[in-house]
Amino acid sequence: MKSLLKYFSLLNIVVLFLACSDDSGPGYQEPYIPDPGNGEEPVPQLTDEELLDLVQERTFNYFWDFAEPNSGMARERSQNDAYGGDAPHIVTTGGTGFGLASFPTAVERGWISEAEALGRLDKILSFLEEVPTYHGAFSHWYMGNTAKTRPFSNLDNGGDLVETAFLMQGLLINREYFDDAQIDDRITTLWENVDWDWYTNGQNVLYWHWSPSYKFEIGLPIKGWNESLIVYVLAASSPTHPISTEVYTNGWASNGSMVTGRNHYGLNLPLGPSYGGPLFFSHYSFIGLDPRNLEDQYANYWQQNTNHTLINYEYAVRNPKNFEGYGENSWGLTASDNHEGYAAHSPTNDLGVITPTAALSSFPYTPEKSMAALRHFYEDLNDELWGEYGFYDAFSEEHNWFSNGYLAIDQGPIVAMIENYRTGLPWRLFMANEEIQAGLDKLGFTY
Repeated sequence: MKSLLKYFSLLNIVVLFLACSDDSGPGYQEPYIPDPGNGEEPVPQLTDEELLDLVQERTFNYFWDFAEPNSGMARERSQNDAYGGDAPHIVTTGGTGFGLASFPTAVERGWISEAEALGRLDKILSFLEEVPTYHGAFSHWYMGNTAKTRPFSNLDNGGDLVETAFLMQGLLINREYFDDAQIDDRITTLWENVDWDWYTNGQNVLYWHWSPSYKFEIGLPIKGWNESLIVYVLAASSPTHPISTEVYTNGWASNGSMVTGRNHYGLNLPLGPSYGGPLFFSHYSFIGLDPRNLEDQYANYWQQNTNHTLINYEYAVRNPKNFEGYGENSWGLTASDNHEGYAAHSPTNDLGVITPTAALSSFPYTPEKSMAALRHFYEDLNDELWGEYGFYDAFSEEHNWFSNGYLAIDQGPIVAMIENYRTGLPWRLFMANEEIQAGLDKLGFTY
């Protein structure tokens, strides 16, 4: 009897302990409540296709549900207290372009209707038609509630040609997809208004910035290799203000000295800095520009992007700085928030921070390795990393830090590049544009 009473007493203690051990109280990152994975139920087991569906749709909602309400544009970031409290209304030109690139995907996959997509396009175009432009180029930031330029830095209060190119990439994808004459004409007007040639300042190179106040004072030439190939492709393709081939050859390619011919871990890397730089170099220009058969005298761009990704992966696996949390299932160094602020993370600027967009936007190049990372982020780190609009921006197990927010320029490539891996839809739409084909021909590309 004593042993039986002892058994029931022990059982009551266990039940009492379990009843008091619920962990659904405070502690979740604000302002989002991660779901699922709240400690009460295991993360649902999903097939690869189900997981890709979930991640794409949840991430797309950053550009749909979380869009700035007055303009329909993408907010720069999700933390409302950023930028002196202006964050809820600061909209990003390039980030909006990345989101727009996935409007056709959203319609095809049933997340939104075609009518809803056209309605949002109308709203965004109305805003873009209202804001100040600078020889047709758009600012990096605008205030969604006033349609005024929001300076990005002290001298950067005018046109940003790289952000403009990212926006145009997304708009042209939509013009190719939607059969709506009015929407198409309005996109065409914005596209034809960009005076790409003006941004050469009379030289054989494109410059990143110009403003009425400071002219070309920033003086930053757009030279390869980095994320900006799309700028030169669009500039060469313009039906109204095109650049010459010499601007591409002398400016972007630096008369061939852009080619660095590096080799890391037995992988040839035609272009770029040591170890390839941050992974966004292989994402931003290639949301629409299809690298699979893209080649010119300087590089095969499929080799460039694939090997860049593999080098980034291999670096994380070898983990020369012995950072906590790096490995075959947890990799990807690119620009993002971090425990100290913001940085362009790469193997040569490794701060112990993994950024989910790096591996996820690399699905076309490394599908198996990207899927392994996706499953680790979703299944193993769900509580800390998964939120209302997909994966939070970045994390560092080394520094026991997880971001509590999102950045548009990191969210957008995830949706588009996963779709390029799955169906190639953004690539097909952008490359079907006859003006783009003519521009690529002009610059000596095969594709």
